[in-house]
Amino acid sequence: MSFFQVNNKCNGCLACVQNCPATALSYRDKGEKRKLLHNMTRCARCGNCWRVCPQDAVEFQHLLSGGWDDVATMDLLRCVVCGEPLYTMDFSYTLSEKLDKDVENLCPLHRKTRAMDTWKLVSPEKTKPEKAEK
Repeated sequence: MSFFQVNNKCNGCLACVQNCPATALSYRDKGEKRKLLHNMTRCARCGNCWRVCPQDAVEFQHLLSGGWDDVATMDLLRCVVCGEPLYTMDFSYTLSEKLDKDVENLCPLHRKTRAMDTWKLVSPEKTKPEKAEK
């Protein structure tokens, strides 16, 4: 989605382009067409384009809304016990490579429970020391 938008009142007068202090607006004339261009990384969201437009064509509310754009979609892995979201499949591959072993998909609670169960199996049972005879 482009954050700088104009409505159908825009007549291409370039008042917005000429008065943009951040040079975030430009235009390109090609053949029989004029395109208005906006560079979001330069935009200061000052509203000057909206203020100077003689046609009330600039839809400034889009610049202020701060909506979210999808930038990536990845496969998600979940805890094998409770289904809580953990991390992405790609992150799991990276983690496995760095640790040089497969990583079990467990949330912190179930990882701790699994570790405690393993510890109980390996650690010897503690017995009461025998009383020394006097």
